[in-house]
Amino acid sequence: MNTALTPATHRVTFAIGDEKAARRVVDTLEEIFEGQGAIAAFERPDGRWYVTLHFADAPDQTLLRDLVANAAGKQAADAISFDTIEAKDWVKSSLDDLVPVPAGRFMVHGAHDRARVPPNKLGIEIEAALAFGTGHHGTTRGCLLLLDLVLKAHDPKRVLDLGTGTGVLAIAAAKALRRAVLASDIDPLSVRVARENGMLNHVGNFARTIRATGFAAPDFSSHGPFDLVLANILANPLRQLAGPMARHLAPRAQVILSGLLTPQAGGVIAAYRARGLVPEQHLRIDGWSSLLLRAMK
Repeated sequence: MNTALTPATHRVTFAIGDEKAARRVVDTLEEIFEGQGAIAAFERPDGRWYVTLHFADAPDQTLLRDLVANAAGKQAADAISFDTIEAKDWVKSSLDDLVPVPAGRFMVHGAHDRARVPPNKLGIEIEAALAFGTGHHGTTRGCLLLLDLVLKAHDPKRVLDLGTGTGVLAIAAAKALRRAVLASDIDPLSVRVARENGMLNHVGNFARTIRATGFAAPDFSSHGPFDLVLANILANPLRQLAGPMARHLAPRAQVILSGLLTPQAGGVIAAYRARGLVPEQHLRIDGWSSLLLRAMK
C-alpha cells in the first residue's frame, strides 16, 4: 500500500439547495477550472447538495464567488468556505477507522484486516480509494445483503453491475457465482480502480469492467439480456435508466437498486413499476434505501 503523504491542498466548500443548481454549478466550475482541481458534489440526507473543490494552488476567491453567484445565486456564493488541508497520509488515516463489514455471506475489508475474514465468509478486499464504495456506506451494505438473498434462491447467468465504483458488487457476484459479470462506470478512474480490485480479489477473469454512459455501449447487448442487475448510483439517474434497463432484462429478471434516500424510494419504485418491475424487498439502512425488484415478463 502506498503510504506517501498527500500534499497540502486548498479546499472550497458550500451547500446548494437542489440538484439542478448543484449540477449547473459543477458544470460551470469544471469548464473554468479544467485540469486545475478536483470537484465533487454529494446529496446530503436533508436533500441539499454539498459541493467540494480541491486545488493544489490557492484559487482566486473572488472569481469563484462570482462564478457560483452567476450559476446558483448570491446566497450560495456567500456560503462558500475556503480552507487549507495540511499534508497527511489520508489513506492510512481513513483505513484506521475502517473495520470489516459483514453483509450476509460477504465481508468487505481492507488489506490490514485480511486475516479477520472468517472461513465461512466471502472476503472482498477493497482499499480506501478515490472511487466510490468501500462497503461502509449503507447503500453498499444494502446491495450486498440483497445480493446474498437473491443468490440463496436463484442462479443468475448474466449479471450486470451498473455504476460499479470500486467494483465491490461485481466482485461479490463474481466470487459467489464464479462466472462472468459485466461492470460499467461513467468515470474512467472508477473503471481502473474496479479492474485493479478485481485482480486483487482473484476474479479478474470473471469481472469485465467497461467505461460506458447508461446502456449506450454495445457490450450491454452482447452480454445481455441480464438475469440480475445491480445499480448503486443515485435516485435521479435510476429513474432515468428505468426504460433502458427494462429493455436489457431477461424474463423474470431481478434488479437491485440503491444510492437513494428513503424518501426517494417511492419515486424510483414508481418509475420501474411503469416498466413492468415490481418491488420484492426494501431495506433501509442509515437513512438510505436498497430495493429488490423483479420483472414480471
